[in-house]
Amino acid sequence: MAGNLRPSTNRRHEVLSESVLITGGAGFIGSALARRLVEAGYEVAVVDVLHPQVHGGQAAIDLPPSVRLFTGDVTHAPDLDAVLRLFRPAQIVHLAAETGTAQSLSEATRHGAVNVVGTTQLLDALSRSGHVPEQFVLASSRAVYGEGAWQCGEHIFYPQPRSHAQLEAGIWDPQGPTGEPAAPLASCASRTEPRPTNIYAATKLAQEHILAAWVAARDTSLSVLRLPNVYGPGQSLTNSYTGIVALFARLAREQHALEVYEDGRIVRDFVYIDDVVEALFSAVAAPATKARCLDIGSGTPTTIHELARTIAGICGAPEPVVVAKFRDGDVRAARCDIEPAVTELGWRPKWSLDAGLPALLDWIGKQPK
Repeated sequence: MAGNLRPSTNRRHEVLSESVLITGGAGFIGSALARRLVEAGYEVAVVDVLHPQVHGGQAAIDLPPSVRLFTGDVTHAPDLDAVLRLFRPAQIVHLAAETGTAQSLSEATRHGAVNVVGTTQLLDALSRSGHVPEQFVLASSRAVYGEGAWQCGEHIFYPQPRSHAQLEAGIWDPQGPTGEPAAPLASCASRTEPRPTNIYAATKLAQEHILAAWVAARDTSLSVLRLPNVYGPGQSLTNSYTGIVALFARLAREQHALEVYEDGRIVRDFVYIDDVVEALFSAVAAPATKARCLDIGSGTPTTIHELARTIAGICGAPEPVVVAKFRDGDVRAARCDIEPAVTELGWRPKWSLDAGLPALLDWIGKQPK
């Protein structure tokens, strides 16, 4: 019965131990991970809705020939039932999600449906099929931390989300309890409290909680990898929510002066696609023995102004312009502590921004107009 599901332990399960289903697997990260898994000998299937915002009008797909592609929507139960009738994976990498901080504020239902209901639909489909994977790997987000922890003198505190009125007044940094200057601390799953400041982040945290509850009841395992800003060859150049790196790269190649929001000192961790894929692959190759939550990134904080100046320099574009614009729901500083992931996964990022940006720009230059 569904209520007594447990991972199978027979010979058939051993044969399937190298089979992986990737939800959202035809996208930027998913397709790159699929290639890596196939190269390592895994049997891979992908379920993806092929959303036009991600894939464009032509729904371009870049997957190895051996990958089984199921076109389906994680919010639609019959689609998931059909997949699990044909493919019973040992592991599931859950990437299917709606992204976009600002977009989530105006399309909250869409984000909730895909990120939250899509996850519960997947779990219900597994229950109906009588199958429990030996591990879930969830691509979560650094966004779950919100502003994260800050330090003022000896005092560590969690600032309130920056209000619209505060941003309108040009007060960019969270203030310490005494009004003194404060500095952001690197986020780490083992010590930083998640405090989402936008709807997208809240839905990603909900995914974590939902999966943690389900795997505990089914005696299986979960690896949560919280990702920051991922960039690199293969990302959508038409999706306005694909990330600031691709946007800056496209505009700089067209010789536009890049606009840098707030005072230019917004901090982010930009991590190259190959490093993210290796982290996900490592989590698949060495499944968790107990639930684990790890931060994946470059480990190097970069301001948006530094990013813009580097891209402009590579492209010979005009000097970036700092403007007092802002986005509601954005956090001031987002950097992470990757050392637990280095220890747990035996993984370490190899790509610096100085190496990754030219690689991205070279790839963009080879794409059809």
